[in-house]
Amino acid sequence: MHLQRLESINFRNLTGAIEFAPGLNVLYGQNAQGKTAWLEAVYLLATTKSFRTAHPKEVIKHGETEAILRGTVARGTLDKDLQLLITEATKQSFVNGKREAVTRYLGNLDAIAFTADELQIVRGAPEARRRFLDRGLVSTLPSYLGTLAEYGRVLKQKNALLREASNADEPESYFEMLQPWNDQLVTLGTEIHTLRLGYVEKLKAQLKPELFQHEEITIRYKSSLEGRGNLGDYASLLRERLTLRLKNEISIGYSLVGPHRDELEIRVDGYEIAKYGSSGQQRSALLILDLAQLSVYYTMFDEYPVFLIDDIDAELDRERIGILLDYLEGKAQTLVSTSKGWIADRYRARARTICVVAGQATEDEGLNWDLGQHEPALATRIEQASEPVTQPVIQLAETPAPLQAEPLDWLRQDAPAETVPSDEADDEKHRAPF
Repeated sequence: MHLQRLESINFRNLTGAIEFAPGLNVLYGQNAQGKTAWLEAVYLLATTKSFRTAHPKEVIKHGETEAILRGTVARGTLDKDLQLLITEATKQSFVNGKREAVTRYLGNLDAIAFTADELQIVRGAPEARRRFLDRGLVSTLPSYLGTLAEYGRVLKQKNALLREASNADEPESYFEMLQPWNDQLVTLGTEIHTLRLGYVEKLKAQLKPELFQHEEITIRYKSSLEGRGNLGDYASLLRERLTLRLKNEISIGYSLVGPHRDELEIRVDGYEIAKYGSSGQQRSALLILDLAQLSVYYTMFDEYPVFLIDDIDAELDRERIGILLDYLEGKAQTLVSTSKGWIADRYRARARTICVVAGQATEDEGLNWDLGQHEPALATRIEQASEPVTQPVIQLAETPAPLQAEPLDWLRQDAPAETVPSDEADDEKHRAPF
């Protein structure tokens, strides 16, 4: 998989286009020039999601009403032209000029991003780890997106009914109305549980902790129903627990049972990494998980997704940078951003080095610089680039009908915090709604 070219129109402060090499690409420049924005544009073109914001309108250049990303992707002997049109309310996706639904668009270009925010996977709440699993599954099985979206819709409807029941004079009268929603949660929840469990087993087989550290890293999918009955018959157990907890759910007004409360357990030498791991161990663990996802993808499709590393020198030391880039060489197309000139200098012989100034990317001219030590030629370019640049918007041949809200949006939305009675504390410990 090779992203050959990316063009940006009205996307943040970016202007023009970049042509990428099939191997390592290093985007370098001063801070706040647009390096991360170019990586974000790649990730958004691949997944229809940003790793920086959950609100599409935030990527649109100030004063404009839409942004356009266009990319050319080579897969084997085939080239595909991808386009994403972003407005304040919707995103519309196109393949070779034809508009496609998001479930058909996904899979044409896949990307994995290592960013500071992604460290929440090893440091943060369970929802970040569930999203990690779900994104990996969607990249290998796009139809899984439909299952997630439908589960989210059913859960939302059930929670609305639970809130209504909790305020009713006769909440028992809602038992029968809630049963059809529970039936759907059993069907969809069982599919989600089964697929996640299988994906975690695939990740386990690809873990390579020896790359960065001597400690053993283990992962395990931990169901919120663990210890409640026979997980081997998950559908029956889920149905039983939904029935048993119905009165409690009505009492507090939201759902307590289902895979939206599950957890991916990550341990280093037997200890929970979120609680006991050092900052370096957590970064290494995230890299090991990302590389495992990369390898799982390869075993299924015989090619690697694009690997993005934002601000590489801020998150990794020199030793880890060297190990990581050596490991990726000859495997995945890799895009790295950095504010350190020494990284561009060190890898110039084996990478395409691209200087980013005021959102515009130009292929390296051999400038040798670091923060506070800029060559005169680069300083001149920065001054020239500070002048406003007008980029015409290319109009589409016809105005497509608006899309409905994309089903992946709910994956990134955090539900408001709820107050749970003290006797539910054990369940709440593993609760983080989709």
